Amino acid sequence: MTCTDFLAKLTDFFDGNVPPALMAEVEQHISECKHCEVVLDSTTKTINIYRDSEIYDFPPELQQRLESAIMTRCCGPRDTTK
Repeated sequence: MTCTDFLAKLTDFFDGNVPPALMAEVEQHISECKHCEVVLDSTTKTINIYRDSEIYDFPPELQQRLESAIMTRCCGPRDTTK
């Protein structure tokens, strides 16, 4: 199994849709590849954080500021005069 193969199966891994034979290959790859081990560990931790967290509603003014900052970073300045 290559790193590309592992990454292609990552969603199936978390969904529990990996057949036992392929799971053995995934586990073997993880034991030999520190990069993919880190990807698996950090993805698992991220999923657990979000799974265990409560939904938080931002105050409207904070939500608008965050959205504006994100859009500016991603797309450049937003024309809010229209």
